[in-house]
Amino acid sequence: MSMEQIRSFIAIELSNEVRSSLRKLQDELKSPGDTFVKWVAPEVIHLTLKFLGNISQQRMERIVRVMGQAVQGMTPFRLVLSEVGAFPNLRQPRVLWVGTSGEVEKLLTMQQRIDNGLVPLGFARESRPFTPHLTLARLREGALPGDKRSFGEMVTRKSPKIDCEVEVNSVNLMRSQLLPSGAVYSRLGEVKLGQS
Repeated sequence: MSMEQIRSFIAIELSNEVRSSLRKLQDELKSPGDTFVKWVAPEVIHLTLKFLGNISQQRMERIVRVMGQAVQGMTPFRLVLSEVGAFPNLRQPRVLWVGTSGEVEKLLTMQQRIDNGLVPLGFARESRPFTPHLTLARLREGALPGDKRSFGEMVTRKSPKIDCEVEVNSVNLMRSQLLPSGAVYSRLGEVKLGQS
């Protein structure tokens, strides 16, 4: 029996069309001098519902079962990608993101059911309120306050718009492998919505 620990999280994967829109948005905001900005490759952008950390293969099945219970009775729904913002804010950004609108209530319900369902398996409930977002870029640790400020001002000035929808019809248990070239994600399990 393998005791290998798998770094994992639960997320909603995006279609190629959505990823293509995100790439265009990033291109609009990229500037050759911004070496302190680390852009997330569009093909690995996803909507994280819960980060699990390292899990054993034995726990995977139980986690997928919890995901299945969480989406029971839920039909596919749509999210609309909306404004671009930053954590903690655009004056001193650390993470640049795209927010969501549309049927967000369904997403929040799903996330809460998953979060609650995982407690008996030993996962702590999220301490911060869930803010659905797609991460576009992270500012590097050593970024100077002035660089952060001017990057935030540039984003505010350009006020980029994205107009596309995410069709949520499944939720996935994902594996995250941290390689020197960057993170590589692969699907470990999938639960479809709208199946009783």
